[in-house]
Amino acid sequence: MSMSRTPVSFNFPAPVRFGEGVIHELPAYLLANAIRQPLVVTDPQVAKLDFCSAMLDEIRAAGMEPVLFADIHANPVKSDVLKGGQVFHENGCDAIIGLGGGAAIDVARAVVLHVYHPRDLFDYDDLLGGDQYVTRPVPLFVTVPTAAGTGSEVGRSAIIAEDETKKKRILFSPKLMAAQVFADPQLTYGLPPKVTAATGMDALTHHLEAYLAKNYHPMCEGIALEGIRMIGRSLEKATLDPDPESRSEMLLASLMGAVAFQKGLGVVHSLAHPLSALLDMHHGLANAINLPYGLAFNLPGQSEKFRQIAFALNLETLTGEAVLDHLLALNTRLGLPLNLADAGVTAQDLPELTALAEADFAHPNNPRPVSKEDFAQLYLHAFTGEKNW
Repeated sequence: MSMSRTPVSFNFPAPVRFGEGVIHELPAYLLANAIRQPLVVTDPQVAKLDFCSAMLDEIRAAGMEPVLFADIHANPVKSDVLKGGQVFHENGCDAIIGLGGGAAIDVARAVVLHVYHPRDLFDYDDLLGGDQYVTRPVPLFVTVPTAAGTGSEVGRSAIIAEDETKKKRILFSPKLMAAQVFADPQLTYGLPPKVTAATGMDALTHHLEAYLAKNYHPMCEGIALEGIRMIGRSLEKATLDPDPESRSEMLLASLMGAVAFQKGLGVVHSLAHPLSALLDMHHGLANAINLPYGLAFNLPGQSEKFRQIAFALNLETLTGEAVLDHLLALNTRLGLPLNLADAGVTAQDLPELTALAEADFAHPNNPRPVSKEDFAQLYLHAFTGEKNW
């Protein structure tokens, strides 16, 4: 059975409709829920694509009046959410559709929270106990992923940065889970190779860090290993010679990554987040570059887990060092930079990046504690491309 051409439904954790062409089921779903004026939140690039226009036309043909909001940053900030909420209220919207990659779906999810919850947006920061204030109803929320990276479509949280400091905040509540996900691989077929590569490495990073995270969650670990296996056999194909099967497997593995990292993330994400916040680097690219160096920091005491990772990646040598060498070689084959200098980072950026990384929320779940000095050394290795293993 072709996973792309035979639509299927499953719940884990959100209700998912997966398969080629499922996007055409969206209007009927909205009508069945008495929706008349959905707000479609996406990014400026997706808003220009043919499938976005076609989706809006299908919704209109079914008798509804969709409102498009695409005024967001590549790395979302609070003002994006406030503007989206204003558009929701000004147009009398009654549902929200998150269409796109992680940025668009994060903004859409944050707007879902914001429109009926009057406190300051960052009062709901999960790290400050803000989930206790998520007490009011939220509008119907539907997600439609267009990239295989973050897996945000099945999540319950949104990462939004402060406009001024670029510090990232986490908004979380079970109420923010999508009522329905329409995961249609066709929407990813037109992704350029470099976007496919970067988002795919983002998904791989989610699985790898979730598997190594120190929290106890054997179910997430099982999903992570299967996701690593799926990405290991499909990412290069999806990037360099794509077909429906490879694109479908990457979309499904991306979704699985967001489930797996409920166990936690780690040092790689804490290295990547400041690069996006401070320098506007694509999150997947930031993860891809830092991945070998961050994972090398976690080699001590993790030999069995790295052996399992190597096995999932179908490597001949089942060691952590072989995994790290494979990741460097994979970045090369995908056409991604191997160090931060080649990605436009300067030596002058490193101290501020280090301070932001130390303050990041992801590394407390890392299997090894990470100090400010550790972050400085890791950035230096990632900047020069000098191996730390």
